[in-house]
Amino acid sequence: MPLSPSATRDLLDQLGHFPKRALGQNFLVDGNIVNKSLELAGVRPGDTVVEIGPGLGTLTTALLEAGADVWAVEFDRHLHAHLEASLLPRFPQTFHLMEGDAVEHPLAGLPADRAAAGFKVVANLPYSISTPWMDAVFSGPLPTNLVLMLQQEAAQRYAAKPGTKQFGAISIFLQSAFDIAPGHKVSAACFHPRPDIESYLLNLVRKAAPFVFAPETKHLVRACFQQRRKQLGALLRDKLPDQGAAWFAALAATGHGPKNRAEEIPVSLWQKLQVSSRPSITASTA
Repeated sequence: MPLSPSATRDLLDQLGHFPKRALGQNFLVDGNIVNKSLELAGVRPGDTVVEIGPGLGTLTTALLEAGADVWAVEFDRHLHAHLEASLLPRFPQTFHLMEGDAVEHPLAGLPADRAAAGFKVVANLPYSISTPWMDAVFSGPLPTNLVLMLQQEAAQRYAAKPGTKQFGAISIFLQSAFDIAPGHKVSAACFHPRPDIESYLLNLVRKAAPFVFAPETKHLVRACFQQRRKQLGALLRDKLPDQGAAWFAALAATGHGPKNRAEEIPVSLWQKLQVSSRPSITASTA
């Protein structure tokens, strides 16, 4: 079971560790939310699971006790040492821990052959790295499932629909590769220290045929959303090989056109955008 708030404070005192706001160190102290994370991800014995920022090891312990093979990356040297001393001796065969930056090691050192065989991600994701980390994950083998504890604002942005102010490039990239399954609201009271805003368990399931954008196309999509008030015709005509004729023809068939702004275009139409002759990728579902 997770530590209570008082027990968490006691352990932090014993370790001489003060939670760092900049690293998003809000430690989960609610066992129901830990169990819900495993339930949403469908964690089973033998599953390969990547965890980002295991912290004091609350979620990590639950994953290991459920029989998962856990690959985790912890940025904080002090907490890494705690996990190394407390969990590695208990689970020497199934706990794989590295110290480092999750953006640089988005899959926590998971070997390529293990990633290709299928894996899940279950993590309490620090807000400051959520978007760059997710972008890094989209650049490699895709997990079958992700259950991510996020600040509610971030979860809403990832799940945003076209026509809303929250809809952006990361919404398009995520929704092209994953279906958004029912998640779970998480109260600020479930953490120590208590954060200023509510959180949400975002539940993502890889599509049967996930679509992954080519790097140069991703760059252009981001550029469109960095100038959200401009019309797409003005933004893209000089940046596409045919002056945008093919893409704008696809838009016209659905009632959209060069006078639209980026946030008004559905995900499926963004997938038709190509910066070069090299097509985007329908990712392997191995």
